[in-house]
Amino acid sequence: MILGIDEVGRGPWAGPLVVGAVVLGGATIQGLTDSKKLTKKHREELDTIIRDQASGFGLGWVSAEEIDTIGLSAALVLATKRAVEQIKASYSEIIIDGTVNFLKDTNKGAYVTTLTKADLLIPSVSAASIVAKVARDAYMTEQDFIYPGYGFTSHVGYGTAMHRAAIEKLGVTPLHRLSFAPLARYRGVRTVTVVESAPLDTTRLTSKAIGDTAENEASQYLVRAGHEIIERNWKTKFCEIDIVSIKDKTIYFHEVKYRKTARQGDGIAAITPKKLRQMKFAAEYYALKNKLPGFDLRLTAIAVSGELPEVERFLEIV
Repeated sequence: MILGIDEVGRGPWAGPLVVGAVVLGGATIQGLTDSKKLTKKHREELDTIIRDQASGFGLGWVSAEEIDTIGLSAALVLATKRAVEQIKASYSEIIIDGTVNFLKDTNKGAYVTTLTKADLLIPSVSAASIVAKVARDAYMTEQDFIYPGYGFTSHVGYGTAMHRAAIEKLGVTPLHRLSFAPLARYRGVRTVTVVESAPLDTTRLTSKAIGDTAENEASQYLVRAGHEIIERNWKTKFCEIDIVSIKDKTIYFHEVKYRKTARQGDGIAAITPKKLRQMKFAAEYYALKNKLPGFDLRLTAIAVSGELPEVERFLEIV
């Protein structure tokens, strides 16, 4: 019953810092190791298995703005605390990859062991590194559509030659950490805003990338409507859910349907009786896995269309 903790994103010039925390419990998952030693495909496969089989997992996010405000050391502490707060499973020991006890000033500090290369040696720490890496990489891929031209998908915020050239040409974004020495000269000069008017070139994107962009627009729509996003692309070997959100003590399970043009029809028409049964099963399974007694559960469908994706219709089904 070890709570394993590892971080991703300490060194990039842009993007959030993410700390993963995992209690595997009785789960034995083959192939766990340092996330950097795995292929992207293998990481994503293991991420799905970990989320499905682990007794508990959490992710602690700290934005670039927060890093600039409080410093990287304090950000590591904050991200670790945020990740651990999400763990509801029982555990008797905490192992943090590295040499620093980020929980030393909390009531959990006495239970922490720090261990260099724990992500290679301790399965729960390996799992923490994987879920954090997959989540952060997916987030940075989304930013490619919001801030085109930077190549965030390929370098995920690190200071590569490609990234440096993009900054020289385009300036910095709210994703960039201006407290980092290479970007210090840009303090107070955030020159790039979110690109909301650039149409999507769907001829050059994979179906997954197009779907991710539509889901990103649906998520922003929900946030504007007062929802808090809990999960994106929640998957198990049995089912999957595009978006899970909470509002007014009600948990919503959203199916996002994208159509490039109105001529292709409203995506909500794809919610067949069979699909509705699948959605109901996924929602009930999610509630069971995450122990959500006392919450109202609702199913919705969100139709997104256009080369510049926009939410056309929001339908509460059940």
